[in-house]
Amino acid sequence: MVAFPRFFEGAIIMINGPILVTERLILRPPGPEDMDGWARFHADPKTMEHLGGVQARSEAWRGLCSMSGAWHIRGFAMFSLILRDTGEWIGRIGPWEPEGWPGKEVGWGILSEFEGKGYAYEAACASLDYVFDVLRWDEVMHCIAPDNHASAALAERLGSYNQGPTQMPEPFHEHRVDSYGQTRDEWRARNKERSI
Repeated sequence: MVAFPRFFEGAIIMINGPILVTERLILRPPGPEDMDGWARFHADPKTMEHLGGVQARSEAWRGLCSMSGAWHIRGFAMFSLILRDTGEWIGRIGPWEPEGWPGKEVGWGILSEFEGKGYAYEAACASLDYVFDVLRWDEVMHCIAPDNHASAALAERLGSYNQGPTQMPEPFHEHRVDSYGQTRDEWRARNKERSI
């Protein structure tokens, strides 16, 4: 049984997949209770700079529904990223492979006011463990725009390396992105070194 922080008491929470818990974070499938945070994320020019640009609340709603729907159709998708101590929604992170995507991705996006606190790294580590240990992926990639230095640095901190340009599906096909990635064996070897 999962022990939820006090802020969950009396709340109606829809969970349609696994819950991952780290030292400071809860990663769980998105639900309707995430809409305000999700809309704030998509309205933030800094956060959306490399994710297709700012979106209206109605567009953000469709994105939330798409991500939630992927959990039902694919059996995985990005997690909502929740602070354990406050219950605040701060971003989305995790496995992503919509139709036509160039590979099995672990992607991330954090509200700009929460950048630089190590949340993305903590959640990305949990997500990589999940895709390699539970979903049994052999390799993972991250689609990163060449000028997105923060995401490239995170990918490299995770042990991924630039494997060159890749092609996104329409309507993103004109956006230049590089594929950073690593194999399950590389991730496990890196984790073994880190735990010593």
